Amino acid sequence: MVTSWFPICVIALAACVLRVDALDTFVAAVYEHAVILPNTTKTPVSQEDALMLMNKNLDVLEKAIKLAAEKGAQIIVTPEDGIYGWHFTRETIYPYLEDIPDPQVNWIPCTEPDRFGYSPVQKRLSCLARENSIYVVANIGDKKECDVNDFNCPSDGRYQYNTAVVFDSKGKLVARYHKGVESMHQRQLKFITMTWKQKVASYYYQN
Repeated sequence: MVTSWFPICVIALAACVLRVDALDTFVAAVYEHAVILPNTTKTPVSQEDALMLMNKNLDVLEKAIKLAAEKGAQIIVTPEDGIYGWHFTRETIYPYLEDIPDPQVNWIPCTEPDRFGYSPVQKRLSCLARENSIYVVANIGDKKECDVNDFNCPSDGRYQYNTAVVFDSKGKLVARYHKGVESMHQRQLKFITMTWKQKVASYYYQN
């Protein structure tokens, strides 16, 4: 657990979501752990098996979140890929994804877990934030259906996003940033997308 130093991009994120212009100081925690990885497979696992793996990593994060809150942190930043790991193909990552709505919908997954369909990971993150009165920043996967007639829409009819989410101290989803979209058309056209950390840092310096 690191509470004394963290990258400027994380400071920027904390400043944005906590509105530190109204605060004298705030305490943030950044956490890294040895991620429990799924077995390498060429075929997708079941949604149940995917959730089982993610819950193992969430069990680890739960302890870190509780400790951070006990130490007085107001926000904790958890690691990228810290919930489901890496080394996936487009097909094998799919069972790990959830539909993450726009934060403007005013949603607390902990109290309304079924409002936007299957979302057990968002529910658990929301409850961890709410039960410990701390902002939680996490990295999870989002999926969005798209029109296959759209030039940028992948052939399977969905976008898949590496996504940063923020839940406030009441468990409300307050931020969602799509780090990038997997699209062969975009790759061929050499589209460049900033990481969510770069975008947050950019926002911080421009405002």
